[in-house]
Amino acid sequence: MGILSFHKGPLPGEPRSAHFLDVEGARVRYLDTAHTTGEAKPSTVVLLHGFASSSDIWASIIPPLAAKHRVIALDLKGFGWTDRPRGDYSPEAQAALVLKLLELRGVERAALVAHSWGSSVALAAAMRAPERVTSLALFDAWVYEAQLPHFFHWARAEGVGEAMFGLFYQQSPEMRVGLAFHDPKFITPQLLARMHANMTKPGTTAAALAAVRGQRFHRVERFYRNIEQPTLLLWGREDRVSTLPYGERLARELPDAKLVVYPACGHFPMIEARDASLRDLEEFLARTDRSTQS
Repeated sequence: MGILSFHKGPLPGEPRSAHFLDVEGARVRYLDTAHTTGEAKPSTVVLLHGFASSSDIWASIIPPLAAKHRVIALDLKGFGWTDRPRGDYSPEAQAALVLKLLELRGVERAALVAHSWGSSVALAAAMRAPERVTSLALFDAWVYEAQLPHFFHWARAEGVGEAMFGLFYQQSPEMRVGLAFHDPKFITPQLLARMHANMTKPGTTAAALAAVRGQRFHRVERFYRNIEQPTLLLWGREDRVSTLPYGERLARELPDAKLVVYPACGHFPMIEARDASLRDLEEFLARTDRSTQS
């Protein structure tokens, strides 16, 4: 049986400007625009990245969102510059971490904006503490058991998962990211370098496997129908990772959801359809802010 090592504590090359908090047994890297603006905003938006990603994926939309909202982005446990300790990496455990970080930052209620697997964390938070989540905006959500590839099911077996993930993380970033974008021009050297840096940090392979083993969506997906928050689903029409029929299914199952589809766009609308998706997101947040405050 293969053994994969976790990692706790600062990671090599950690940015000196980064902020960290000890949350739910992990040292969590986060960004809070309240640190930089010092300006009180009426509402808070929390950005949750997807699997094998980090809060850096939101870099291009944080400044415009911060003009009207307090924005908090974090690296979920096991990713980015956050710890990779041994433990629970399920969406429910990640949701508890997000809610605790918000409590430590003095945030009582917030809108959750999430991408891919991060959407399962957002939905878990909405189910765990509905009074603390004002609305949801989900980019190409990864939240159903039927979405899991055979690879993820096989990885649940002890020993098999360790061997498979040991090989998977030796692949080049180009091989892993090829399906994610419709237009290859977005697969830049900078993106590949960032992916490589993220995936070679100590403890990453063990944490990623733990996160895969925590994806037991069959246990929770029937409860999505109970989520009452206004929800915007933003989807790339050509997404080959989280295909459009899952967006249509989620739009049917969530009681108050709207689906917006972006043509010529893959798994990352915040990149490939940046302007259009940002416009739709800002309009949605403004509308839900008004209804929340009225």
